[in-house]
Amino acid sequence: MKKVITLVALLGMTSIGWAGTNREATNDRLDHAGRVIHEIMDAPDKGIPEEVLEHAKCIAVVPHLLKGGFVFGAENGRGVATCRSSNGWSAPIFFAITGGSWGLQIGVEGVDLVMIIQNERGMHQLLSSKFELGADASAAAGPVGRHASADTDWKMDAEILTYSRARGAFAGLTLNGASIRRDDDSTEAIYGHDISNARILKGEIAVPESARPFLNAVRGAKAQAVASK
Repeated sequence: MKKVITLVALLGMTSIGWAGTNREATNDRLDHAGRVIHEIMDAPDKGIPEEVLEHAKCIAVVPHLLKGGFVFGAENGRGVATCRSSNGWSAPIFFAITGGSWGLQIGVEGVDLVMIIQNERGMHQLLSSKFELGADASAAAGPVGRHASADTDWKMDAEILTYSRARGAFAGLTLNGASIRRDDDSTEAIYGHDISNARILKGEIAVPESARPFLNAVRGAKAQAVASK
């Protein structure tokens, strides 16, 4: 009996330690995602155009997507996303991304990925537990610069515009075949229990304190673009 009690206690301590470590890693990802937004918008000539940000339904960031080689590491393929709701930008959801065709970006170390979801259909995909870029949701390389050219049809080309930043260079990225799925571990680590992406992105869940810097960066992105004119 004592052995059983000891084993249960050890398992409980292990679970608590794991939860704490996972929460710390998720909070770190939120901080990094906010910094990615700030740094990109600090260089508006090579950043996301003001019009694209104005049009965005949701913004997703995967900091340090790759870390050498051709495969995703567990942490390096995880990101955060927020959507516009009746209460402003929503609390973040957490997701993992794997696979896909990366073109010239394959093998580059430390790629930051930014995805701009442009419409309701793209947002609907984020509400699901898993979807594939290029199949369930169309994706295209996004325009770069202070402004999106009026003669381009970036608003109609795709549900999701994709960008990458590597070694200081920021550019639109063609990313098809990548699978995006809900990150249950990170969701539980931040919110404390299983909660649906739909409730989070619709603004029904309070914003965690640890997510405020990321959301502040998202809110301030357009202001940075305007101020740099």
